[in-house]
Amino acid sequence: MKRLRLVSTFGRPTPAVGSSATPAMLIGSRSMRRSLCLLLLVLALPASGAADRTEEVRATEIAFAKAFADRDAKKFFSYLADDAQFLGQRNTMHGKQAVIAAWSEFFKPAVAPFRWQPERVVTNATGDLGFSSGPVFDEAGAQIGTFTSTWVRQSDGSWKILFDGGSVCPTAKQSAQ
Repeated sequence: MKRLRLVSTFGRPTPAVGSSATPAMLIGSRSMRRSLCLLLLVLALPASGAADRTEEVRATEIAFAKAFADRDAKKFFSYLADDAQFLGQRNTMHGKQAVIAAWSEFFKPAVAPFRWQPERVVTNATGDLGFSSGPVFDEAGAQIGTFTSTWVRQSDGSWKILFDGGSVCPTAKQSAQ
């Protein structure tokens, strides 16, 4: 029976089926091991980077909601991108100044009229766009809707909100129909 010899991708012959391999053939050279380790490290980096960016978006959404709850309009509005678009129930606010004009009304009461928290957060593969979504609650803690926000990573590493919108939960009476 003839034994076949294979050539590995590193250019060295692999041991023939049924033959014994030398330790050097199994272990490879130090430089080859280093190269393999570096390759594995590079392949692992994007996955951990994406997870880190997702947590950055989550933390930013939480801080954005906290600024609203704390009645800190200046901090809240600092999260807006200049070209932010907020979809209201009746109209769309185009640009940071339009959002500030409309949302300043929500800062007039001493207590925030609603609150929200992110449940689902994702980022794209390059880590420069983020999406967050979750429930919106009234002052009594009843869920009244859901929100969706799209975040853009800035050159300084901060995140700004570009798109924001939401939907109202149907009432029990509407759900029964």
